[in-house]
Amino acid sequence: MKYFFSACLLLLSTLANSQSPKAMNPSDKAMLQSFAPTGTIRVGINLGNPVLAGTDAVTQKTKGVTIDIANEIGKRTGLPVQLIPFKSAGATVDAIKTGNIDLVFVAIDPVRGEDISYTPPYIQIEGAYMVKASSPITSNAAVDVAGNEIVVGKGSAYDLYLTREIKHATILRAPSSQAVVDDFMGGQGNVAAGVKQQLESDASRYTDLRMLPGRFMVINQAIGIPKARSGYEKTSAYLSAIITELKASGFVANAMYRHDIQGAKVAE
Repeated sequence: MKYFFSACLLLLSTLANSQSPKAMNPSDKAMLQSFAPTGTIRVGINLGNPVLAGTDAVTQKTKGVTIDIANEIGKRTGLPVQLIPFKSAGATVDAIKTGNIDLVFVAIDPVRGEDISYTPPYIQIEGAYMVKASSPITSNAAVDVAGNEIVVGKGSAYDLYLTREIKHATILRAPSSQAVVDDFMGGQGNVAAGVKQQLESDASRYTDLRMLPGRFMVINQAIGIPKARSGYEKTSAYLSAIITELKASGFVANAMYRHDIQGAKVAE
């Protein structure tokens, strides 16, 4: 049944793609030059979020939904794709600001939006809290209280969000999202925050931890390109059309299914 479902989604994606020649064959050479000035699309891949990307245990190559989308964009533009892995979303954002990469997969955030132009979201994921089993905290509403200390990955979407929203608790920043649980278990703070899947995966190395029910935020993941490039509006519109089509055709859903992504959904 799994393979039948996957095959159906792939067929829908193929049919939809065949009906969109403009999206597949961009004729604006100036746009492509602005988008990928080196002739190669340099894509920042955030390995700090397992919903988006990871490393294959056997081949040691990057894999995931974002890799599939990046390669599809390469096919449609006719340009080669270079996947450049980073350990955190913040590092990918820094790289795109300096012009070292051309495209990133990051959470939509107003702070980052000052320098980055976003497509519509392609995936929605959840931000969650984790505490020790003995903690008296039982709900998300009880986290933002004076005396509580929240450990979060520095520069992550969760850090940006909590920096705006938290009024009473203190925020402690781990070097990266992957370091949150280790710092937390090493004695930092009394609440850990981040991608639900990342927290659950990292927590498997320890005992006596529990997730708080529900979520404290919904994160819309999108493609981002630098606003510093000339004519970025046209490039952003082009990529937005591709993302909209990949969602409608079932491409994104198929990629999520194939990579066994749980706890996330195709963005509306």
